[in-house]
Amino acid sequence: MKHVKWIFVVLFIVLVSFVDKDNIFSGHNVGDKAPQFTLTATDRAGQSLSLKELRGEYVLLSFWASYDAASRMQNVLLHKAIAEMPGGVKMVSVSFDKYHSVYSETIRHDKIDPAVSFVELAGERSPLFKQYRLNRGLKNYLLNPDGVIIAKDVQADELAAYVKKEAESQV
Repeated sequence: MKHVKWIFVVLFIVLVSFVDKDNIFSGHNVGDKAPQFTLTATDRAGQSLSLKELRGEYVLLSFWASYDAASRMQNVLLHKAIAEMPGGVKMVSVSFDKYHSVYSETIRHDKIDPAVSFVELAGERSPLFKQYRLNRGLKNYLLNPDGVIIAKDVQADELAAYVKKEAESQV
């Protein structure tokens, strides 16, 4: 009987080690269909963008906030990488800043194209924030033309390789 307790401890540890924590706790994963959403630009006369409208194209969704240095830096690097690519990837940059003035100054300072950038002023209370389950950290997702996530947390220097690999697998 005294070994039964240790057997349960070992079984628990083994079971926990097989759980894919990313799958349960932190957003969507490669192979998942990206949740649909529509964004309205508060600074461009209500111009809106629907993820559905971008079907048929590679799309990079970059979720960031000015208060989150890592996501902000990644957003800048990805924006530059896409600008230097010969085409083929559309960027949608979404900030979860709570103040429009902070967002506006940040994209101006970071030289982010306002045409591809949106702000969700509800911040972490935003339905989009919840829909993409970003409570464990702001992420970016690369979607194929069918809206399926082909990469998560993409680094700028990996972007072209992901698109090339995906395009070759479709041939």
